[in-house]
Amino acid sequence: MNIAVVGLNHKTADVELREKLAFNGPKLEEGLLSIKAIPGIKEAAILSTCNRVEIYLNVADLQQAFASLKDFLVQFFDLKRDSLDTALYLHEDMMAVKHIFRVASSLDSMVLGEPQILGQLKDAFDFALEKKATGALLNRLLKKSISVAKRVRTETRIASSAVSISFAAVELAKKIFTDLSGKSFMLLGAGEMAELAAKHMMNNGVREIAVANRTFERGCELAHEFNGKAIKFEEFPDKLVDTDILICSTGAPAYVLLKEHMQKAMKARKQKPVFLIDISVPRNIDPAINDMDNVYLYNVDDLNDVVDTNKQERQKEAEKAEAIVEEEIETFKKWLSTLDSVPAVVALREKAEAIRKEELERFLNRFPGLGEKERKAIEGLSSAIMNKLIHGPTIALKDDGEDKDIMIAVIKRLYGLNGEDDEKK
Repeated sequence: MNIAVVGLNHKTADVELREKLAFNGPKLEEGLLSIKAIPGIKEAAILSTCNRVEIYLNVADLQQAFASLKDFLVQFFDLKRDSLDTALYLHEDMMAVKHIFRVASSLDSMVLGEPQILGQLKDAFDFALEKKATGALLNRLLKKSISVAKRVRTETRIASSAVSISFAAVELAKKIFTDLSGKSFMLLGAGEMAELAAKHMMNNGVREIAVANRTFERGCELAHEFNGKAIKFEEFPDKLVDTDILICSTGAPAYVLLKEHMQKAMKARKQKPVFLIDISVPRNIDPAINDMDNVYLYNVDDLNDVVDTNKQERQKEAEKAEAIVEEEIETFKKWLSTLDSVPAVVALREKAEAIRKEELERFLNRFPGLGEKERKAIEGLSSAIMNKLIHGPTIALKDDGEDKDIMIAVIKRLYGLNGEDDEKK
């Protein structure tokens, strides 16, 4: 058996090619079953995301499977063959294992430490299981990959710091207020980044939200999404008195929140701290506001600085994660090596069982008068003796010692496995 990964990702293929190779909708089932039907492919699972398309395989012959799979992809997606020449990669055996562990742990992701890939891998595994496309080897490998990823997230801080502008805004707010629950929040403008920031705020305890947008209808839509309230744009300065956190992203060409607005609001707030984030370019909040006491104003560059610092922190944590991956590869390798002895263990048990049944039948035929109770007792005794006799050699076969191959050969010879007895006869 050979483990292989065939695929492409954001490092080897542009988005145009990744789009063409996406196994989405009905193509996922059709593709998976077609790949499983390729001669020499014993097991298969497909991971298809916006940043990668990878096929995990257990194959008889690696190079033959790679060539067959490439032919299949060209035909299935109606591609030019040379479009895959530099984009498609093949990882074999333990390098394939390492790759899957790293993918699951988000060490191979575009954003280091991102959480989505683990859920996507679980979905890919569940789908392959449902379609009976995987067997003992890939089942074990994919389960192990998921457990490795969980260990990485538990034992490192690779995913703990914000690497998006919107989430960095939440981190900064927490530094000022510590606890965001009960804080009031205003969204000034309804841009995509502001919306993302609002979602993060709500997920971190903010309960009261107001949306002020130049297009009132759009503001109403967004307010409804967050169970908040829409206010008319020209009324937002009056609402500052009740606002603890404000995120501004209006797209206006000039300042919309002026220092006099904030001076009036702070007087009414009795100098209670307020946190302002201006993610507009050009900026929409007068930077002079930052000189006021108890007003904390950050712009998009400030947030980028936070993100850059956090990315460096994640990179340091990635080194710890890589060490965990290497450790888990050794564990998987040991499990893999036990598969070498499985045929010998099975043959030993089958031979012992055949002898037991043969001798038991002969004995019972000599004593036809035995009752059912006695016959069952004797049968149980024969099974117990057989199990005790083969227990030692079975343990020896499963042991992952350096002399494993010698041990397998010796036990086969001693117990006449692989037809040695027949040859002598």
